[in-house]
Amino acid sequence: MKKAPQKKQKQPILTGFISDLDCYLFGAGTHYDIFRKLGAHPKTYKGQEGMYFAVWAPHAKAVHLTGSFNGWNPEATPMVPIAQSGIWECFCPEMTTGALYKFAITAQDGRVLYKADPFAFEAEYRPGTASVTADISGFRWTDSAWMDKRAQTDRTREPLSIYEVHLGSWRKKNRPEKNGFYTYAEAAHELTAYVKEMGYTHVELMGIAEHPFDGSWGYQVTGYFAPTSRYGTPKEFMYFVNYLHRHGIGVILDWVPAHFPKDAHGLADFDGQPLFEYADPRKGEHPDWGTKVFDFGKNEVKDFLISNALYWIEEYHVDGLRVDAVASMLYLDYGRQNGQWVPNQYGGNENLEAIEFFKHLNSVLLGRGRGAMMIAEESTAWPKVTARPEDGGLGFSFKWNMGWMHDFLEYMKLDPYFRKYNHNRMTFGLTYFTSENYILTLSHDEVVHLKCSMINKMPGLGEDKFSNLKAGYTFMLGHPGKKLLFMGQDFGQWHEWDEKVALDWYLTDEDSHKRLQEYVRDLLHIYKKYPALFSLDNQWEGFQWVNANDGDRSIFSFIRRDETKKKNLLFIINFTPVERPDYRVGVPRRGKYHLILDQTHGAYAAGQMPAYTAKKGECDGLPYSFAYPLPAYGTAVFRF
Repeated sequence: MKKAPQKKQKQPILTGFISDLDCYLFGAGTHYDIFRKLGAHPKTYKGQEGMYFAVWAPHAKAVHLTGSFNGWNPEATPMVPIAQSGIWECFCPEMTTGALYKFAITAQDGRVLYKADPFAFEAEYRPGTASVTADISGFRWTDSAWMDKRAQTDRTREPLSIYEVHLGSWRKKNRPEKNGFYTYAEAAHELTAYVKEMGYTHVELMGIAEHPFDGSWGYQVTGYFAPTSRYGTPKEFMYFVNYLHRHGIGVILDWVPAHFPKDAHGLADFDGQPLFEYADPRKGEHPDWGTKVFDFGKNEVKDFLISNALYWIEEYHVDGLRVDAVASMLYLDYGRQNGQWVPNQYGGNENLEAIEFFKHLNSVLLGRGRGAMMIAEESTAWPKVTARPEDGGLGFSFKWNMGWMHDFLEYMKLDPYFRKYNHNRMTFGLTYFTSENYILTLSHDEVVHLKCSMINKMPGLGEDKFSNLKAGYTFMLGHPGKKLLFMGQDFGQWHEWDEKVALDWYLTDEDSHKRLQEYVRDLLHIYKKYPALFSLDNQWEGFQWVNANDGDRSIFSFIRRDETKKKNLLFIINFTPVERPDYRVGVPRRGKYHLILDQTHGAYAAGQMPAYTAKKGECDGLPYSFAYPLPAYGTAVFRF
């Protein structure tokens, strides 16, 4: 009996949207625009409009697209593998933007995992965890003047004063929708007005990439390409950046390439096996944080991260990325006990793959980013963080000066009586300030977890706290290095930062807080006005001690200069409540010294600056001097 001929199974046809070259470059770790290929994109295929989907899942037995468009049926929409690339694709005709979707990934052991799209441009508002189809093309940017100027600016020689902001708790609206969060547009208008008035040059935003848990502050990311839906859509975030740029304000984002959470819909064990993370848990997990560590030795993972960094800078015109937890990436034994980590091939604790990743990342970003910055939050003495890769460095633009921050805060918390025994805490940072391009930071990390707010760190009661903080901020302004303050610190927020509630803005109507806010505003405007405070930040020519050794009186005096050696600034800061009516300060030359700011008046208006005449007479090892009655907690900045 003759067998009936078997029907040949119809072979799925590939669309061709992802080429052999795309696959090769992705596998080599050099497809810097891979986000244009993977993820979800509006496309026209064979004359039909729809959405194209592609996902990298090389260990999967099968992959299906599931979502609101097919009733979340995990078998309704199969995806097709592209050769040996590990990429799966499908085209859904007539599908539009705004649809919820996930990938239903069948692992080799038969489990079906429902994963959000690692390349999704938009995500569902929490507690939902789906990805959302979006089209980010077509936004009309009007910030060309800002972008052109940025491309020609050497930021190391320009003022950089950063206002660190958590949008969800900066201010809140009195409405139930989305927890009262400001929209990107609302925040753009009010934040711009505040930042311009205060004199900051840049805003640094915490937690913009999508994350499921508010309490992570955005440092446990599940949607690396999706601006969080807490505040709006991708194009609304573009509006935010564009608006700030139009008003002369830069935008920096926190960026988290060190680790990611274990949420079921996220990157962890993405296709049933470790994919984005190291397979060995001694390298692939942070014991302290309960998170996964990216595999920096895998080309596709490096490509994912580098293309993500470029995505924010090129698609959203972001001016810089502050890279979180760099030290945890550089050291294999970071946060680990003996037996919890694996040495490198030479027996050391350096993660050689992460080092290579940083050099690659920064070379690409700073080469293509048209003046964008890469900023390292690096908390150790790792050398050459901001040196060029060709000179053995990691290639960052700036490094947070965590050592200065710790020394500064330890000194400022002391009762003034004990400061004379800790004078070196304030002078030590001036022994190494030329070693990197530093940013002096008083960030969110310093005002949480029972560390107290900035004003409550200060010793004393009542006005003494405000006087101490004014003195501290004046020292910070005068110290070489760019500046960063977290929101609320500039007006003396009493309670520690809490991401669940807005700042206590009513305090700015109270005299002490208002005067502190106005004083910080004056400091920031002086900072932008005088190149002596920023143009030679990492060069010895820009700084000179007048008296670094007046520990018994806890007084610091020093000079800041620029290349022209004109409009130099002399700082005198008294860190005790003791008046010094007979104080005399040494200066390098005779002539008039105009007082431009003090702790009582703040900044003096032009034409109203008191003048002091320096005369021959050695003091502080300098040939000239003048007398200045230094008040308790006195601060004085003179121009000469």
